[in-house]
Amino acid sequence: MLGILTLDTAFPRIWGDVGCAETFDFPVRYATPTGAGVDLVVHRRDDSTLPAFVAAAQALVDAGAIGIATTCGFLARWQDAMTAALAVPVLTSSILQAGLVMRTLPMGRRVGIVTYSAADLTPELLDAAGVPPRSPIEGVDPAGTFARTIRHGTAKLDVEAMAADVAAAARRLVAAHRDVGAIVLECANMPPYRGAVEAATGVPVYDAAQLVRWFHAGLAATAPRYARGDLW
Repeated sequence: MLGILTLDTAFPRIWGDVGCAETFDFPVRYATPTGAGVDLVVHRRDDSTLPAFVAAAQALVDAGAIGIATTCGFLARWQDAMTAALAVPVLTSSILQAGLVMRTLPMGRRVGIVTYSAADLTPELLDAAGVPPRSPIEGVDPAGTFARTIRHGTAKLDVEAMAADVAAAARRLVAAHRDVGAIVLECANMPPYRGAVEAATGVPVYDAAQLVRWFHAGLAATAPRYARGDLW
């Protein structure tokens, strides 16, 4: 079983979203740390909630989780802190794969990132995630359906409008940076709209759900239960 930490949000989680159990063909269990609201964690960048994330992750590990993932790309800033605190592997963010994607691209091409909030994807966070320097970034419209849904919630998801917002951000990215050879979707709520981004840009697109599947595949091969201090 894979443990997944979620933010405290109020919108439907559809297939493809990392917060939807049906997205995966293996068992997952979710936990929402106390105080894990979008404004506090993402926009206010409040690190006081880190102990709550560690505690929620530890509870999942105690329940049998062989690894921990999250549904928020901005938690990359806590990657080192989470791995130091837990005795199982931790995958905090989709943008951790940006460096690897960059290494696969032809000479002269760069990886670009489409994010929920460009204003909050700070240089410090990008550095913590190992994102290659000068990687171009584009966020969805802060006043658009996608951003408002993630931040404020909704009872019914407008899938077409959500897809349009993410695809529009991707089009702006490739229009402004003609050397983008691949896109990483930062937000774990964006994978349902990967097809729209691919159609809009014509470049390879990598998302959080794909990365979580890869992460679990390695763990499930041996189903390890690590003891603190006993990692190879």
